[in-house]
Amino acid sequence: MTTNANGSNDQTRSRRQLRPNPRQATLILPKTGRRVKRTVTLRNTPRLKTPNGNSSTDEGAPLLGFRKARQRPSDVPRLILDVLKYLTYSAWTFAKSKTGKGVLKCSIAYFLGSLATFVPAIAAMLGQQDGKHMVATITVYFHPARSQGSMFEAMILAVLAFAYAAFIGFTSMGVSIFFGRVLDLVALGHAVVLIVLCGGGLGLVGWIKQRLGNPLVNISCSLTSLAIITVVTKEGAVQAGRFSDDKIEQVLKMITMGVIATTAVSFLIYPISARVDLRENLISFTDSLSEILAMITQSFLTGCEDELQMPQYREAMDKYKSQLASMEKNLLEAKYEHYVAGTEKQYQLEAKLVECMQRLAQNIGGLRSAATTQFLILAQPRLGSPSELRRGLPVDKTRVEQPLILTAIDEVSESGDGESRPEPTSEAESSIPTPDNAFSDFIHHLGPSIKSLAFTLREILDDLPFGPGPEYEVTVNARYTSSLEDAIELYSQSREDAICKIYDAERINKQRSIEVEADFEEIAASCGVFSYALQDFAREMKIYLDVLDSLKLEIEERPDGRTWSWLKFWRQSRFSTLGTEFPSTNSDQEANIPNNIPGSPHRRPSALDTEKRGQKANLRYRLWKALAVFRRDDTKFAIKVGAGAALYALPSFISSMRPVYQHFRGEWGLLSYMLVCSMTIGASNTTGFARFFGTCLGAICAIVAWTLSGGNPFVLALCGWVMSIWTAYIIVAQGKGPMGRFIMLTYNLSALYAYSLSVKDLDGDGDEGGLSPIITEIAFHRVVAVLTGCLWGLIITRLVWPISARQKLKDGLSVLWLRMGLIWKRHPLEDRLQGQISNAYMNEAEEAHLHRFLSQLEKLRDAAGSEINLRAPFPKSSYSRLLGTTSGMLDALHAINVLFLKEPRLSSGEASILESTSTERAQMRLRISHLFQVMASSIKLEYPINDALPSIEHTRDRLLAKIFGFRKEEKAAVIASDKDFALLYTYALVTGQVEKAIVEIGNELESLFGTLDEELLKLQ
Repeated sequence: MTTNANGSNDQTRSRRQLRPNPRQATLILPKTGRRVKRTVTLRNTPRLKTPNGNSSTDEGAPLLGFRKARQRPSDVPRLILDVLKYLTYSAWTFAKSKTGKGVLKCSIAYFLGSLATFVPAIAAMLGQQDGKHMVATITVYFHPARSQGSMFEAMILAVLAFAYAAFIGFTSMGVSIFFGRVLDLVALGHAVVLIVLCGGGLGLVGWIKQRLGNPLVNISCSLTSLAIITVVTKEGAVQAGRFSDDKIEQVLKMITMGVIATTAVSFLIYPISARVDLRENLISFTDSLSEILAMITQSFLTGCEDELQMPQYREAMDKYKSQLASMEKNLLEAKYEHYVAGTEKQYQLEAKLVECMQRLAQNIGGLRSAATTQFLILAQPRLGSPSELRRGLPVDKTRVEQPLILTAIDEVSESGDGESRPEPTSEAESSIPTPDNAFSDFIHHLGPSIKSLAFTLREILDDLPFGPGPEYEVTVNARYTSSLEDAIELYSQSREDAICKIYDAERINKQRSIEVEADFEEIAASCGVFSYALQDFAREMKIYLDVLDSLKLEIEERPDGRTWSWLKFWRQSRFSTLGTEFPSTNSDQEANIPNNIPGSPHRRPSALDTEKRGQKANLRYRLWKALAVFRRDDTKFAIKVGAGAALYALPSFISSMRPVYQHFRGEWGLLSYMLVCSMTIGASNTTGFARFFGTCLGAICAIVAWTLSGGNPFVLALCGWVMSIWTAYIIVAQGKGPMGRFIMLTYNLSALYAYSLSVKDLDGDGDEGGLSPIITEIAFHRVVAVLTGCLWGLIITRLVWPISARQKLKDGLSVLWLRMGLIWKRHPLEDRLQGQISNAYMNEAEEAHLHRFLSQLEKLRDAAGSEINLRAPFPKSSYSRLLGTTSGMLDALHAINVLFLKEPRLSSGEASILESTSTERAQMRLRISHLFQVMASSIKLEYPINDALPSIEHTRDRLLAKIFGFRKEEKAAVIASDKDFALLYTYALVTGQVEKAIVEIGNELESLFGTLDEELLKLQ
């Protein structure tokens, strides 16, 4: 074995000595447009880093943690000094960071909001009613550590929240007055208010909160819930049947004060612009894209995956994913800024830039998929051909070799004739292709052109799209577009010449087995798809450059001026395209797509079933269909939330129970109930724990602060400012918004409320100490109210139409796999072959809905971990792998879908290839769909999969062999060009990825549910 390996290495070394320098390639310099021949290096040498993650050449790194020598006892003072220096340096570094500035802004806004309680003149403007602490609470909820665009959105939502609360409050008073004074039916009026306005109004709030799922919308829902609960259940005007706008006026003033304070801090102190953040996103994203493109291309050319396992690649991918996720958020916030500034056209162009970035990301996924296929083939042990290994065929033991790792890029010389590359040493070696020499053939011819185009693309990406801050001006070299066009043309011609040399008549006409032909064509598919994806990437870059040119013209010249067209409501039909949310979808196509969390799929009655039913049965069916909205999970959720809220608020309408409701602050319990109620049991458990824990912590902090201050407003304001720094860090830096808000809300309810009592700023409220507030009793009442509300929310969530995240996750995966199986059963290729216009496997709306549905399943997975189940803990890691594999299959399906959308009609060559492979593709399509149904049934029933499942591999090999055989036909050279094979190459690559994914899912389901055995199938 060792001798063979050494001999192979010697042979490889001797072959390299006969080659010219394989790094030389003809390429286009994008900045000048010159065509040169030079050594191409796709990646720069990364800087070495210390184990702490800092560069080894960083002279300004902190000292603590870098001292390796043992400290002597006499060095203890020096060590303490180093610790203090390090802590000071870390604190100063954090304070200068974007997160540190955001925490500082939040603390300043809270301090300004607390002045509404501590400054008598401001407090007098809010009247003698309690609740003045809500000004400070609003500054916590709508914190200023956000962009200007997000603040504009927050102001709009705050206005809508107040308008809705005022509508419910005034309507409740009107209904109560009408039934009490006009009809003399006080009890009936209270019932209408309780059920319709209180229950229905809060139920609608819960429905909107779950429907939109936006953090700012959730905060606005909490604010409007508090206002409705206070006006309807606490103030007493509704119960007494009288009209009073005092509380609503106070709420309006508090919202105005809080929003003004937080907006002023946001705009005046370290202002954050979403437009600037978006440009920083685009800069970071293009840098990451450049690194990833270089590393994937380099790995593909070497045939070794080691480079994609390096920390540099993982860091680039993490940065790439985070920037891709934040671009859409920043774009939406930048939209508000552009609309206020009157630069809607600029927003349109930036939205197109983001769309281009997303398509470039999809092309990168295609490159990674092709490279992965290559690595999988090369990783197979070379005991004969890979097909012989897979099928258990007898192999020649004399051909035993080690798994392949290409040690060099085996490329053709730039002279174009490739004569310096030696031919195989024997006829047997040339007639039996293996993955290594087949890939060597492809890279020998395709390598230089791939590397040249990748170099040009990387040079352009490194210089785009914006200059240095804070201006971030658009920097587009005028020669980039023409240089990229020349590079694409050079690449296309080089690729066509390379394909012709690879598929020369002498080599392709040799008789081989179907398995060998399938292996060779599988290799061709991976190389072909990689080359096509790289060309698509370059073409998308050209579109990106055109959009950048348009954006530069719009910024510098602004030919239309500032428009503010969104204000011209009478011209909305002409302006509707500007107001389209990103990403845009077709509302008509989405109208029939359900948006609720899936349950069991329903069977639609056939025409024969309809004929068999009588007239009454048809009427019942139409009624059942018309009431379908009430069977949706989100509708059930809204109904049970409203019913629970009405039951909790019932004591406030009963004279004998109202004092107890007021004494224990039932309004805060009802608000806690609204915050805890979530769609699933697991989400309610998570929110309930955070709510109760945050309330207890806030109550303890309020007791300590009140005890330390002794009611002194200056000390109490300082304690509140310190509290705001801590909770702002939790909200902004750690991303635990609910926890930080709950802590500050309880602190305000206790400490600030107690101060208002002590200065005679409230009417009544003598049950908690009056002028000498008993802080422990105040805090105790809040904790009891919150605990009661949390428990009531958990009871409603679990007992009334319970929605288990675990079960919904399984049902959702089952429905998703069934849907994917139906997608695979579609035959757009045959439709186009028959001259029909087909929309491909999926339209854009359906594809977007599938990805949104998958993101809902990921949320269900997170919520399922919080559900208590005595049978077994939730296997989160297994379901994470299932969701990850499913996401990969959706990405693979997207790759072939893109080709359909780009070219709606078939060429004559594509039609000929499709006709020759019609039978194999039909078998492949039906088999994949069948396997999806089997997996869906298994996870739905929690039942093991039968291990005797049909294999996709043999069918796929027949398809690949048929494609290889088509090339042998003489008419193929005349009818079909290299471009005509792109569609089927992508199809073959996608089916290979789906095959691998189905095997992984099957193994995962086996680990979850076991395998079929006699004990499981015992008849009882």
